[in-house]
Order: sequence, then structure tokens, then C-alpha cells
Amino acid sequence: MLTKKQHELLLYINKRLSEDGVSPSFDEMKEALNLASKSGVHRLVSALEERGFIRRLAHRARALEVLKLPQTGAPASAPASNVVSASFGASPNPETSDSLDVPVLGRIAAGVPIEAIQHETDRLAVPANMISGGEHFALEVHGDSMIEAGILDGDLVVIKRGDTANTGDIVVALVHDEEATLKKLRKKGGSIALEAANPAYETRIFGPNEVKVQGRLVGLIRRYH
Repeated sequence: MLTKKQHELLLYINKRLSEDGVSPSFDEMKEALNLASKSGVHRLVSALEERGFIRRLAHRARALEVLKLPQTGAPASAPASNVVSASFGASPNPETSDSLDVPVLGRIAAGVPIEAIQHETDRLAVPANMISGGEHFALEVHGDSMIEAGILDGDLVVIKRGDTANTGDIVVALVHDEEATLKKLRKKGGSIALEAANPAYETRIFGPNEVKVQGRLVGLIRRYH
């Protein structure tokens, strides 16, 4: 049995698919259901998938198919092409797919640190062999300080969440509990160095209590336009 919000979202998505052939955006769904955040939409979508009302397809990021409606359990009356792009990612079964879904948490500075990691803004399908246990998230790179490590402005980096790292690892570091940056970590005695991979940027040195590791780089995805 669906909750009221799950029922409303399913009918709203099916209506848009039937009328326009295009799914509503993440923001449109949030507004239509008067939800406080986009993460609330993602939870509702996940619940609908678990109950067999929708299916998110492998190998196609943010692809959604409505399978049935709650009134009869019969297949939904959607257009022939009811697999569309929306603002959330696929979470395929790892036993039947070679891609998995991770949240995108906003932008990360690869130069001078910017604001700390934000809430989920999107979902990203990544190759399953890029992820090996644990919790992962993705960030969009902003800046050029890691170009000699092959990380360019606009790239999406896949991060394994954790609070420890070895010298030489590329990490997401939270500086002074308010600024997040992507850098190579080096431990020097009682200090922590955050090194750029671009000679135009200086290495920054901090005390052990000034930097908190948020996760370690495990993969990178680049979009070509």
C-alpha cells in the first residue's frame, strides 16, 4: 500500500509522461508535492521502485519507466517511449547491471577552497567496478589546481567516504569545518599538507585539528560536449 505522497508522485509522473512524453524535473516534482527538499523526492522514488510501481533502467542515467498504477495494478498507460530523463539517477541491481548510482553533492574546489560540501543535487550512474564497498558520493570539480593529476575543471570525481587517508592520496578535505577542497594529502610530522597538482598553486600547511578528511578519490568521470 502506498502512502499519500507516494501515490501523488506516481500519478503526477505518469500524467506528465502520458501528456508530454517528458518526466517532470526534480524541482517540479518537489513543488508539485510541496516537499521541503529534493532528497524527499528521491526517497519517494526509491519507495515506488521497491514496491514495483516504477523501474529505473541500467546503463541510462536518470531513466525511469512507470510499470503500473495503484488503482488496478495494471500497466500504466504511457507513451511508447516512456523512458525519459529526470533529475535523479538509476540505482540498478548490481547483480544485473554493471553500473551503480551515487549522489552528487555539489561542487568541490580544486583551487582555493570554497563552501563546504552541500546537500544532494543530483544522482550519477557510475561503473560498478569503480566502487568496492562502503559509501560513495560524487562532486563536480571547479578549478584547475589538480590538472597535472588529470583532474580538470568540470570533471565529476567519485569519492569513497571516510575520515582517514594515506600520504599521497587525493582527498576531499574539510578545512576549519567550513571549506571543502580536493587536494593531495601529505602528513609531515604533526602537520598536514594539502598539495595541488599545478605549480601555480602553493602547498597549504595545517595543524592536525584544522583539517578533516571527508573521503578519498576512487574514480573520475568526464563529460565531453
